[in-house]
Amino acid sequence: MNIREELARRVLIFDGGMGTMLQAAGLPAGYEPELWNLERPDAVRTVHAQYLAAGADIVTTNTFGANAVKLAGHPVEEIVTAAVSLAREAVAEHGSGFVALDLGPTGRLLRPMGDLPFEEAVAAYAPAVRAGAAAGADLVLIETMSDLYEAKAAVLAAKENCDLPIFVSVVLDQTGRMLTGGDLSSAVALLEGLGVDAIGLNCGLGPEQMAALFPEMLRLTSLPVLIQPNAGLPECVDGCTHFRVGPEDFAAAMAELVKSGLRVAGGCCGTTPEHIRALSAHCRDLPALPVAPKHRTWVSSYARTVVFGEKPVLIGERINPTGKPRLKEALRSGDMDYVLRLAIEQQEKGAQVLDVNVGLPEVDEPALLPRTVEELQAVTDLPLQIDTNHPEAMAAAMRCYNGRPLVNSVSGKAESMAAVFPLLKQYGGTAIALTLDENGIPATAEERVAIAQRIIDTAASYGIPKEDLIFDPLALTISADQSAAAVTLETVERITRELGCRTSLGVSNVSFGLPRREAVNSAFFLLALEHGLSAAILNPNSAPMTDALRAYCALKGLDPNCQDYIAAMAGETAPAPTPAAPAAGMDLGAAVERGLKESAVAAAKAALDGGKAPMELIDGGLIPALDRVGAAFETGKLYLPQLLMSAEAAKAVFELLRGAMTKEGERPAAKAKVVLSTVKGDVHDIGKNIVKVLLENYGYQVVDLGKDVSPQAVADAVVREHAAFCGLSALMTTTVGAMEETIDLLRREAPWCKVMVGGAVLTEDYARRMGADFYGKDAMSDVRYADGVTEAG
Repeated sequence: MNIREELARRVLIFDGGMGTMLQAAGLPAGYEPELWNLERPDAVRTVHAQYLAAGADIVTTNTFGANAVKLAGHPVEEIVTAAVSLAREAVAEHGSGFVALDLGPTGRLLRPMGDLPFEEAVAAYAPAVRAGAAAGADLVLIETMSDLYEAKAAVLAAKENCDLPIFVSVVLDQTGRMLTGGDLSSAVALLEGLGVDAIGLNCGLGPEQMAALFPEMLRLTSLPVLIQPNAGLPECVDGCTHFRVGPEDFAAAMAELVKSGLRVAGGCCGTTPEHIRALSAHCRDLPALPVAPKHRTWVSSYARTVVFGEKPVLIGERINPTGKPRLKEALRSGDMDYVLRLAIEQQEKGAQVLDVNVGLPEVDEPALLPRTVEELQAVTDLPLQIDTNHPEAMAAAMRCYNGRPLVNSVSGKAESMAAVFPLLKQYGGTAIALTLDENGIPATAEERVAIAQRIIDTAASYGIPKEDLIFDPLALTISADQSAAAVTLETVERITRELGCRTSLGVSNVSFGLPRREAVNSAFFLLALEHGLSAAILNPNSAPMTDALRAYCALKGLDPNCQDYIAAMAGETAPAPTPAAPAAGMDLGAAVERGLKESAVAAAKAALDGGKAPMELIDGGLIPALDRVGAAFETGKLYLPQLLMSAEAAKAVFELLRGAMTKEGERPAAKAKVVLSTVKGDVHDIGKNIVKVLLENYGYQVVDLGKDVSPQAVADAVVREHAAFCGLSALMTTTVGAMEETIDLLRREAPWCKVMVGGAVLTEDYARRMGADFYGKDAMSDVRYADGVTEAG
């Protein structure tokens, strides 16, 4: 029986931690565990055998870091082949069991936040997938993902290089967010769209903390849920990493989750064969509760999800060159900053999804559309509607999109469905479906509903459910046909009631050729909403339209206590803090806050030309803007991508102002020196690089030693630079010992230096016990700490 069949009929038990087990077998601190597949195969095989004997149904290969980025210079395919073979040998000796090919993170951030291109990330995983499948793996386990974009890269590598089932687990903090801002909803929306077989959580948290997140995961997903907690949060006891949750407590907590619907249970850091033996004993005979399909129609970005059918969705239509000369000029000339400002303005006006159309005869749409999507996702967390009739451009944009996109559009034409549905199946997403076919737009509602049904049936043949379709019944102008609006409204109502599907309209089409069009548009919009319309593509700058929407939501009880209506009428802008003016540019602070590098530099140049002093711009513009962004990040109002884009914009302005000050004979004041490194044996650069960018923006002189840095090398650099601060990062349990060794050495050789530590395997208590001066829960907290120490002087 294959694992998909087993997953459908019973609860499956995964194994526990690998790294901590190999450490107990003698793996040196900081040494790559994957190399033991070749050097100490007996030790790896023994770990698998112990977990199988303890009751595990699935053993995980010792390949967590076996990708072309993390193990650069090592024979990845040979390592993976050996790892899968060792697991298969253990299963054969035991007599039963499945082998999961383990794929962990690369240790680097993907563009635009980091320097790793998306396609390089996909390519980094592909050799491991091919080797693992060829060696006999039963499934692919993509685990410990803190960035949904990297998770997507790994899933695509798996889908495109094998036909094995795919399980994916992500890492959340106790607030329910990933490092790059993703939450449970955005994770489920993306991963379900990509067609994985099970999703869940692992690492970072213990069973108690994951139990708090589990009900929301169960509510959201239509897939089996996988949970692999650590054996509690890590603690430092007598200089060693200790996990306090014992086997019985661990198993009892997991059994409660199984009784609530958990389908795949296992352990992560700190769990041992004894934990899995207890887990198996508690859960083996518990019934597997059925997985309930949720039939949700939704789209997402990396951090935000929009559900259709709960309340009307406003899709901003401004990034579409039709009838917009200024946008056409920007697209032809490559003025991306103008496009980004349009996006920001629409978000501030209340748009929940942004339409993105760059189709002009004279542009290379397959190149420009994905570039525009990537740049937009660097400055806005709104989901995007990929709007094109060019299949190659659609494919490129869907592939690089960080989330579950809305795709505009597919129609009842056989050629259209044959082009779009394979893309929807490959990359996930929700499609706008037009009720027209080879014969054009039908004159009656009945004929349009029939086309909708045909689209539903054809989509089903590709494995695409009807909830992944939103139907556009097509609003035609009433100046040409007096009955046009009535037919559209009837079609909206019938598709909603009879087919059980969501609908969307380009509302303004109804009024072409009439005076005072907004009066007609807003009345038609309200009629359509009352007939069941789920979404509308419109201009968020149109007060009559947005006022009508807010009033409708207030009247229908969709706006609790009329809060949105009251706030809008009181002149408060919804999600974003700083107004934008797309036609005229932005002031320096607003541009930095929004991460608009070109606008920020242009504003700084204009201010310098107008007689402003560089330090006046730094103290009065840049630093306050960075402080506002930092405060919004700390309170969860914006996420890491926006924080880093703001930092990049500020960096560009600093370079300009530094040059101006040098010409004038001034020297910008610099703060203290900070030495940063990832500790010996750890190749994860993510946290350190984020801290570096922010510290530099706040004026600190950063000496970056890179990754896998020995304790002595760190201490030598601190002494040589007489650095006031040292920041140490570790992501893996196996490298925490190297962090503690580094701290001890710094205390002896550089007692003046304040030591800041951070990483997924740490807690504040753990950091204190290791002797660190400060535990950074995120990058901004390091900046705040350094500023506090500097000011206290």
